Amino acid sequence: MPASALANAADAPILLREMAGPVAVLTLNRPAQRNSLSEALIAELHQALAEIGADASVRAVVIAASGPAFCAGHDLKELTARRSDADRGRAFFAKLMNACSAMMQAIVHLPKPVVASVQGVATAAGCQLVASCDLAVASEAAAFATPGVDIGLFCSTPMVALSRNVPRKQAMEMLLTGEPVPAARARDMGLVNQVVAHGTEHDAAIALAQRVARKSAHTIKLGKEAFYRQAEMSLADAYRYAAEVMTENMMARDAEEGIKAFIEKRAPNWRDE
Repeated sequence: MPASALANAADAPILLREMAGPVAVLTLNRPAQRNSLSEALIAELHQALAEIGADASVRAVVIAASGPAFCAGHDLKELTARRSDADRGRAFFAKLMNACSAMMQAIVHLPKPVVASVQGVATAAGCQLVASCDLAVASEAAAFATPGVDIGLFCSTPMVALSRNVPRKQAMEMLLTGEPVPAARARDMGLVNQVVAHGTEHDAAIALAQRVARKSAHTIKLGKEAFYRQAEMSLADAYRYAAEVMTENMMARDAEEGIKAFIEKRAPNWRDE
């Protein structure tokens, strides 16, 4: 690569942000590093999510990536460079893994739907990123893997999100073999919602996000939070909690308006309250 091109690549922002109507599109922009999650990229993603959470004009989010790969997981060169630290990198490794875990949880706790747009391979923490999103659209060319076992590093943090998306034996097969799963099988396993022609995944993900963005933001916020909370409860506790949520939801202005609009056969006028 010419020196000028290297300089331009170095100066480029590592996270791009644009709007597609009410949908914020966050694009990982480290294509030369296969969009690996460096400490800086994790921090920028987390900050962007915090800003989006407080911005009422944003009603949904798409996470996409530049170049042929979606995300190759953690930046192994960045990790390896810390082996020369006095503690052989332990403090940095702990800091990075906790920062990444907090960012993944920020996606789950964001009061707005998050859709992954996966154009290529998503491995290790990249697969975790897809699993952490509420919805995912994948290209036919996409593939998913947790290949840490191949380099002596079991994908323990990706395991948390993966095992909450797919059946246990499917998750264990991915974690123990490290072998890639093609997009069609990932859809059958429940890791992604849609598989589309290569090159159309970005528009399909935005279209899906926009469909959800047309709903009441207040209702989506209540529902998303309730979905993840009840999933960790026993059946009886989940029903008790869900009944409380339904009762509170019924008292909301948008539920009153939505039911009235349905009865009157007209479009609802959401006020997000």
